[in-house]
Amino acid sequence: MSSYADRLRALRDQLAQDGLDGFVVPLTDEHMSEYVGEYAQRLAWLTGFQGSAGSAVVLPEKAAIFTDGRYTIQVRQQVSAEQWDYVGVPATSIAAWLEAHAPQGGRIGYDPWLHTRAWLEEVRKALAERGTTLVAVRRNPVDAVWAEQPSPSDALLAVQSEDAAGKSSAAKRAEIAEWLNERRADAVVLSALDSIAWAFNIRGGDVAHTPVALAYAIVHADGTGDLFVEANKVPDAVRQHLGNAIRIQDRAAFAPALGALAGKRVAADPERAVAAIFDALDAGGAKVLSVRDPVVLAKAIKNPAEIAGHHAAQARDGAAMVRFLKWFEETAPAGELTELLAAAKLQAFREETGLLKDLSFETISATGPNGALPHYKVTQESSLRIEPGQLYLIDSGGQYADGTTDITRVMPVGEPSAEMRDRFTRVLKGHIAIDTAVFPDGTVGAQLDSFARRPLWEVGLDFGHGVGHGVGAYLSVHEGPQRIAQPNYPGGQSLEPLRAGMMLSNEPGYYKAGEYGIRIENLVLIVEQEIAGAEQRMLGFETLTFVPIERTLIEPGLLTPQELAWLNAYHARVVELIGPLLEWDARAWLEAKCAAIG
Repeated sequence: MSSYADRLRALRDQLAQDGLDGFVVPLTDEHMSEYVGEYAQRLAWLTGFQGSAGSAVVLPEKAAIFTDGRYTIQVRQQVSAEQWDYVGVPATSIAAWLEAHAPQGGRIGYDPWLHTRAWLEEVRKALAERGTTLVAVRRNPVDAVWAEQPSPSDALLAVQSEDAAGKSSAAKRAEIAEWLNERRADAVVLSALDSIAWAFNIRGGDVAHTPVALAYAIVHADGTGDLFVEANKVPDAVRQHLGNAIRIQDRAAFAPALGALAGKRVAADPERAVAAIFDALDAGGAKVLSVRDPVVLAKAIKNPAEIAGHHAAQARDGAAMVRFLKWFEETAPAGELTELLAAAKLQAFREETGLLKDLSFETISATGPNGALPHYKVTQESSLRIEPGQLYLIDSGGQYADGTTDITRVMPVGEPSAEMRDRFTRVLKGHIAIDTAVFPDGTVGAQLDSFARRPLWEVGLDFGHGVGHGVGAYLSVHEGPQRIAQPNYPGGQSLEPLRAGMMLSNEPGYYKAGEYGIRIENLVLIVEQEIAGAEQRMLGFETLTFVPIERTLIEPGLLTPQELAWLNAYHARVVELIGPLLEWDARAWLEAKCAAIG
């Protein structure tokens, strides 16, 4: 395998052959996905960066990698400072950096299947004064020099049962058709993989940890649809499920189909549909409505079947987590465990349920200084031995046909320091503040974000990630449009109104660089709150995750009586729900962990 320096050199040679003075390499795919298939991991191949969000720009004499605050430490560990400048976003954008560094009168290449039109407009505007132009490439130059680039997955599609989905695909498509008719539109383009999976009640295996298939779809105003996917990936059971109302076409036929919509009013999502889709619609003479994909909000508001399935998945997953935490507490003090071994053991406990389809993301198994990297990815090279005196953080989740889980817990190895207990308790106070929040219907996530930060802010501390993200129903573990985050959080939609039925994570944290990390994460469901005398509809959260919060890390004196009451009530509920799913020794351990404090 060539070195990263060799890869950068090869790309520059290719750019010169293509008549380009630069190229932008985002971490996404043709569907603007957060998590992508191996074939689309161009940023990782080129730079060595293993994070889940980032971009790079390569110029003839200069190259930069762009990451947000979650990866400030990680990018410096994984990407060579000799070849790459580190640029933080949103403080600096790609557009602003190119405006300062792009060659005067140069040609900067981009792949129109990997960027939105809004991004292009921002960069074009920034480059205009330099006389520099953006050039759409026919073939991605990274692909041209990536000799061992994997092929896209050939995993088969599967049916998501109506019992789990809570609504038939025909009913969902009828609602999309109604949405189209309200807008006097003829069709909508669905390019987000989870939107297609939800609308058609299908699942796939083309992206690690996210059960989606590489496909495009067009849904028409009569409720019929075209699904563009490799034909050899569609078994008979899926064809029968889709029925005659869905025409299955090769994925390669998608772009020509867009060009054949002349004179039609076609909706496409400017955030989720890449520039190439809009270009093809425009070239074909369609009247384009630039509006949000109608599936996005419908998918985010879970129906009763999805909620019931999630409760079942959470209980099953909670029991596996309790077994793991017990095992960890008993095993770690010997000093023989590594981050990789611990992650594998938790996966084994989940697999013992017999219902695990996949992990919901790569487990963040981090001890000591690695715990201070919020999105750390353990590898053979990075895996540390878990030693006494450290904190061990594990952020993990499972994909089950009835639900997607995501949980973070922290365990001490030996006696934690007073500082560790103080920081952990402040994170817990922020977690409780979110869990117990009551807010008017229409509140946005940005308005709640500071609730979780106040206990840390009071002593001059903070954390560099959002408080909560949406979660899918056997779909993406990171699902929009809702989130709890500061307004300027990269990639966030923290100004989306929170609605009953949405699921979110609740995960404040604290990270001391080079020493340890703390995060407490449960999933919550937004529910209506009955409040005597209320003059408007009020919402709050129902806790979904039930796993003990490590009591030896809690400083009870920092908790108010109300917070202590929340903690004891939460632990009582853990025993009630998870205890019956455990063998006697694990149940006894759980009861001791959940004994009332104070």
